[in-house]
Amino acid sequence: MQTILGSGGAIGTPLAKELRQYTDKIRLVSRNPKKVNDTDELFAADLTDPEMIDKAIRGSDVVYLTVGFAYDSKVWQKEWPQLMKHVIKSCHNHGARLVFFDNIYALDRKQMNNLTEYTPINPGTRKGIVRAEIDQMLLDEIANGRLQVIIARSADFYGSKNSVLVEMVYKNLANNKRAMWFADAHKIHTFTAATDAARATAMLGNTSDAFNQVWHLPTDRTPLTGQQWVELIARLMNKEPRVFVIPVWLLTLMGLFVPVFREFKEMIYQYDRDYIFNSSKFENRFNYKPIPPEQGMAQLISELGAPDT
Repeated sequence: MQTILGSGGAIGTPLAKELRQYTDKIRLVSRNPKKVNDTDELFAADLTDPEMIDKAIRGSDVVYLTVGFAYDSKVWQKEWPQLMKHVIKSCHNHGARLVFFDNIYALDRKQMNNLTEYTPINPGTRKGIVRAEIDQMLLDEIANGRLQVIIARSADFYGSKNSVLVEMVYKNLANNKRAMWFADAHKIHTFTAATDAARATAMLGNTSDAFNQVWHLPTDRTPLTGQQWVELIARLMNKEPRVFVIPVWLLTLMGLFVPVFREFKEMIYQYDRDYIFNSSKFENRFNYKPIPPEQGMAQLISELGAPDT
């Protein structure tokens, strides 16, 4: 049995599709799980409840943790360490291996121009400190040989849910508004295609010698700036590439009225410098070529169709 904790999210759903290549025993766990494959087993659970976590993991060979909590530092500080603690304990109890779908928040912001598996953990934000704490729990498990673990890191990803490129570029252009970007549209920003992220996560979880390592999920390194991403998406949509760059001072003001902007302010460093995610370790090990931006965005735009207005 392969189990996805957080199965309804931006990565959980495509991951379920990819896992079908390896097994027909897939358990989808979330508050309101929905089948992705005909043979999926659905398990409704509140993943803040340790008893529900234990029941969800029971009988699993591999557990994929793809949960996404509300984008709120206080929520993260409260929920993430507890969730990771209980998931680790239940994996111990039931002899399951763990694959954690991670982001880059814990990594040193001074090395954003070449983020590798060896970039130091050196968080400078509240959310980054939380990610560093839960990453360290897993690294301790690896170091002590107590649990077989993979930390699978993704860059910012683009997909149908929770994607900056969709929410701030695609939807705005589709509604004849200016695309929005943060801080500096002339800095390079690499993005992971959600399809690549899901496919690679499934590959890692089904490769025995991939465990007890950190892996960066395959990400095309075409050096597109924010402006160039907008131009690419606009061209694919037959729209004018108009863009409004939100300066830091305005983000502060907007945060007074829109909580997500207040939460995002500390992460602005991801947009005021080049952000280049290096996945060569994975690409070389699995002979994998990430989806190029134009192909990936064309596929996504085709899937999205007309956005809600």
